[in-house]
Amino acid sequence: MSCQRHSPSSERGLVLVSSLLLLVVVTILAIGLFRSFGMDEKIAGNTREKQRALQAAMSAEQYAEWWLLNGTLNGTTTCTGTVLASVGQICTNVLSNANVPLVPWSAQVTYTPPNMTVTQTSAAGTYYTSPAYYISYLGVGTAANGSPGFVYQIDAVGYGGSPSTAAVVESTFIVQTTSTTCRDCP
Repeated sequence: MSCQRHSPSSERGLVLVSSLLLLVVVTILAIGLFRSFGMDEKIAGNTREKQRALQAAMSAEQYAEWWLLNGTLNGTTTCTGTVLASVGQICTNVLSNANVPLVPWSAQVTYTPPNMTVTQTSAAGTYYTSPAYYISYLGVGTAANGSPGFVYQIDAVGYGGSPSTAAVVESTFIVQTTSTTCRDCP
């Protein structure tokens, strides 16, 4: 038996080349994983801000419903401009579907729930601006139990931590009454 020895000049460096190719493949996979992780973080942050905006809008809507049930319901007005939350108003002009997504609205009532921090500088746990609502008087209607009532449309908007994160909710609300007098008659 003869034993053959390869001289260093006859080795071609196949192991080195294959090791470098494997290192490039592993590096590309690692970069892809890091980029995917960063994208997941952005998606989670956007989802959180969307939920915060939705909850702020729902709190304004619930406050408007409470205000209708417990507030002074004397008369309606054609709404223009922003009004103070302590005033509240019922509008004869309905906020059109084309204008609902265009926030802020020209006429709205702002409402800041307790423990809500509103600031236009970005900080953890803060909201860009106070939620707002718009109440439209739709006329006289009948509740599910057959009793008469006044029908209102409530549109509410809430923001997350930036002006680009907004949520709008809308509901139809009936305040039951014992009589159906005309709200906007002179």
